[in-house]
Amino acid sequence: MKMRYPALAALNAALLGGLIVMGPLTRDALAQGTPDQARGQAVFNHWCAPCHAAGPGHPGTQGLELKYRDSGVPAVLEERKDLAPEFVRTIVRQGMFSMAPFRKTEITDAELADIAAYLSK
Repeated sequence: MKMRYPALAALNAALLGGLIVMGPLTRDALAQGTPDQARGQAVFNHWCAPCHAAGPGHPGTQGLELKYRDSGVPAVLEERKDLAPEFVRTIVRQGMFSMAPFRKTEITDAELADIAAYLSK
């Protein structure tokens, strides 16, 4: 059967793939807008880990290693204990230094609340 709208099929596949990666959203969490650390970890892994994961080849982590080199502050965001949710939200929306800001079309406000909850655990 010939696809009449291949772009629409690709969009549907991408959206479905995103739902599978993100995992199921509970009705209670969506209704209350409660930030969820597990969803935050999934969003972090998708959007943030390519630059901020541990190990070589992650420019965000490498930049923070230079910034915090002798201070004892971990360069890996997931190892930090001092990240307040509002700080995370501000940096993600406004960017900082070489980190570009993320638009609401990339990371929604709900996803950003989840990331902030995950990183400020």
